[in-house]
Amino acid sequence: MLICSSLDEVKRRESALRFIANLLKGKERSSLYDLSGLAGGFPVKESDLPLLETYSGPAIFSTHLQEEGKKHLGGDKVAAFNRTSAAILATILALVKPGEEVLHYLPELPSHPAIPRSVKLQGATYRETDNLQDFKLTPKTSLVVITGSTMDHRVLPLEDFHRIINISQEQQVPVLVDDASGARIRTVIYQQPRALDMGADLVVTSTDKLMNGPRAGLMAGKTPLINIITEKAQQFGLEAQPPVIAGIVRALEDFTPQNLLNSLERRDHVYTLLLEVMGGVEKTPTGFMISAATLQKEITPEGEERSPRELATLMAMVLLKEHHLVTIPAVGMPGVSTTIRLDLSAADARRLDDSQIINAIRESLGRVKEIADDAETCLSILYE
Repeated sequence: MLICSSLDEVKRRESALRFIANLLKGKERSSLYDLSGLAGGFPVKESDLPLLETYSGPAIFSTHLQEEGKKHLGGDKVAAFNRTSAAILATILALVKPGEEVLHYLPELPSHPAIPRSVKLQGATYRETDNLQDFKLTPKTSLVVITGSTMDHRVLPLEDFHRIINISQEQQVPVLVDDASGARIRTVIYQQPRALDMGADLVVTSTDKLMNGPRAGLMAGKTPLINIITEKAQQFGLEAQPPVIAGIVRALEDFTPQNLLNSLERRDHVYTLLLEVMGGVEKTPTGFMISAATLQKEITPEGEERSPRELATLMAMVLLKEHHLVTIPAVGMPGVSTTIRLDLSAADARRLDDSQIINAIRESLGRVKEIADDAETCLSILYE
């Protein structure tokens, strides 16, 4: 086994970040290509810097946050958190009591680990399903969570969205929509309404996913709910600090939906070329993805068989260390999706031509096939 625990995933991430740090020491930032769709950014203005203080910062930027956040997500009030996971945790701590239940519906299992982990921390019970026939509230259900777009960009059909919200409203159970990337994928590419416009009580998005903001969470919804969630967040230090709020505000101001739409034609072209390299590649809203299961079919080690997670992580690390392409399985937190996604709407994608992307995939696939049975080499690539 190459990956045995969450601790190994921490070590893998540290290895990836060390490589990136060493690469950038000797070369310009232009030598790295972040195609993860999570590159984010921190687009504060020079005039913002004197205001990044404990009290004057919130006084100035919180007002702008309300304006720009409601434009983006709708709702009555917004709040910023240091992570989307922090917003989810604060919501569950505020709205769910020990012994109660959180029911989660998503387009495809499994969920992001932040949701069941938060429920467990609160001492509540958790159910998740991607089958409408199994979506049944009980007297103990105190919160419904809907994932609008999964970690692998599976988007919930609009009719399912409406049905779940209606069922929850009939039983007076609040609905939180985890729209981490969906707040942009669903609305811009699939032309779905915003979550709150469909009747959800709360929505949270990640301000670094498919937009140029810091890694943070932005929540919007009904004022009474936002107030009690904000109170809980401040008790545990989950709220975003002034510099992060400034970054979120400027990113919201700069967000341009057309950048996502511009990637669609290129996505179709690259996808066609990539099918000549390997089968089983799938389109995403803004690029393409290679699942761990697809890699396992492509790679057949002569000796010890590698798990799909190991093969996907190994390929992601080869893409990084040999071609300087950043994908989520290389740099993500423990429990991250093993699907290799390349986002062609990313700013760095504009500095690569199609042949560079195809060659990186082809050569990395060949490299993984070559070394998959060599445990020592695999361990070196993953952890050194």
